[in-house]
Amino acid sequence: MLRLFGRKRAITRIGLTPPPAEPGRAGLAIVLIVRNEARHIGEWARFHAAAGVRRFIVYDNGCTDGTLEALEAAVPGMAVVIPWDQKLTAGTAEIHNQVLAYAHATRNFGGAFRWMSYLDVDEFLVPKRAASLTEALAHLEKWRNISLPWHMFGRNGHGEAPAGGVVQNYTRRNPGPMSAAKGLRNFKMIVDPCHVTAIRVHTIWTDGSDATCNDRGQQFSAAGREAPGFYSADHIQLNHYYTRSDSELRAKIARGPNLTTPDADHLRRVMRKVAHIEAGEIEDRSAPEFLARIGG
Repeated sequence: MLRLFGRKRAITRIGLTPPPAEPGRAGLAIVLIVRNEARHIGEWARFHAAAGVRRFIVYDNGCTDGTLEALEAAVPGMAVVIPWDQKLTAGTAEIHNQVLAYAHATRNFGGAFRWMSYLDVDEFLVPKRAASLTEALAHLEKWRNISLPWHMFGRNGHGEAPAGGVVQNYTRRNPGPMSAAKGLRNFKMIVDPCHVTAIRVHTIWTDGSDATCNDRGQQFSAAGREAPGFYSADHIQLNHYYTRSDSELRAKIARGPNLTTPDADHLRRVMRKVAHIEAGEIEDRSAPEFLARIGG
């Protein structure tokens, strides 16, 4: 699939042949593409390890700040790291580096796992009632494709990064995960990797279909999940700590997007999203409450 970003054309959907299921495949693996997140990757990895993630498949998109060392210190032996510092094109179209990493991970590692999800370091999968993510997924065993809506967290009044990490310090979010405000409503997926046939960042096709379900097991099309009735975070909530502190927001803008985009366009999109996130914020302590529940 080709899309326009600024004046550039980009390939944002990649098809693949699903990997064969390996004997005894089990558990959840998280795929991550990362660049210079040493401050936060340890907390992110420890949280998900505590939530029962079995493996982290990490694509190193040019880290220079000790990110990979911090990851290994946080979850020794749990991460597979693949160098991924590249810009690829097909003709004049740029291939979305993040999507390419997701497709590579699915094909090369997916056969060992029952579930696979594709996150960024600012995204946390939070079990709402269960003690682990695999327990929270148990009632969805017959499904192959689950969509989780973003719950968008803002700066929480922090000018500089506070001590104590993200989960404890950022507890205010936009009240409307299904909001029509630009940039707020989107999804990440948990899928059966042995049935994945195509991938975009926010949509995954399984067995050639974009059919997906919410965390209650109610089925929708990819387009249908945009309706308010799709919403559920009864079992797993996807927290997206989009900005963190104001100083980190400025660093995020300077770092740039995953695709080559004019600087002014990137700045405009980011600041518009921040304004929408911080409109009418509500308190949400789902993540620290999970850690307290499991004694983390």
